[in-house]
Amino acid sequence: MFELPKYHAPDFTEGPLAGAPDCVLTPAPKDGVAPEGFHAMSIYPEYFRVGGRWRLAEESRMDCVPVWENGRIVVREFRLLKQGDPVVCGRTEDGSQGIYVHPYGFVSEKELRETFAFRQRRSRETAFSRDYDEIYELLRYEREHGKILWVMGPAFAFDHDARDAFSQIIRSGYASAVLAGNALATHDLEGAYLQTALGQDIYTQKNQPNGHYNHLDTLNRIRYHGSIRAFLEKENLSDGIIAACEEKGMPYVLAGSIRDDGPLPCVYGNVYEAQDAMRDQVRKATTVICMATMLHTIATGNMTPSYRVLADGTVRPVYFYCVDISEFMLGKLTDRGSLSSRAIVTNVQDFIVNIAHGLKLR
Repeated sequence: MFELPKYHAPDFTEGPLAGAPDCVLTPAPKDGVAPEGFHAMSIYPEYFRVGGRWRLAEESRMDCVPVWENGRIVVREFRLLKQGDPVVCGRTEDGSQGIYVHPYGFVSEKELRETFAFRQRRSRETAFSRDYDEIYELLRYEREHGKILWVMGPAFAFDHDARDAFSQIIRSGYASAVLAGNALATHDLEGAYLQTALGQDIYTQKNQPNGHYNHLDTLNRIRYHGSIRAFLEKENLSDGIIAACEEKGMPYVLAGSIRDDGPLPCVYGNVYEAQDAMRDQVRKATTVICMATMLHTIATGNMTPSYRVLADGTVRPVYFYCVDISEFMLGKLTDRGSLSSRAIVTNVQDFIVNIAHGLKLR
């Protein structure tokens, strides 16, 4: 039976934290500009002493700034700062400036002592069987108690079994939202419409005559109908990932790219509107699984803290998995600051089919 690890809050009644000063609050000098010496957030729980009390930033995001607003610490992107916002300033994290970063809140004393071990790096030589078992248990727990966010590249749309497996995951309640780009949705809808993805049969992988037109014909037809929902209804289509999202009324955010064809009618062409829409979903997520998309994975990783504060005040971990066949990509994510991510090196089509089998959906 899956159980969340217990959060161990800092003891602010002992040691230097007991006598720490209040943090320094400095007004933002202009819209979109933080004051000199601003504090930048990490992925970990961070506490700020204001008015003699230590206060946890309840919603966090790496590389953003903490602002004191309406009796709480809010975390804001630079572009959303307003002139006069009281921004926390200070570059230390040990409490000496009223700022305390708490990276080990979910780690037991025994785990802290076991600091040395072989084969801690996740690579093609790693055995992932235990990871799969943990994911099955986690997803069953999260379906009832959390929010599961999937971040997807277009690789799934090229394989019949992968499309079918993820569609069943959505329909069975193991997904709360999907973040992707124009390509994933376009090729998935091409699979529903013409049984190809970029002109290849999604089952045999054989190129079809004039198949290079297929994704453009699909895009054009969707734009003719005006929306994905109308396209699915008018063309009487019900299979695939996007159709499952529409059937369940599950949100999906399609962030645009400068290389997009079409694009689909619901793709965000403004990068900051896309970022806001993605972050709206990340704020709710308690488990994030990113698969075969480097740019979307890094973007989501930068938005995802290592913890979530629930409505009843409970602090729980956010689980973050990154699945890719490229070890380079997995290392790049960690290099960009997503230090709590757990890597699985494998083909994502096989991964998602295994997940569906492990959940007994196939």
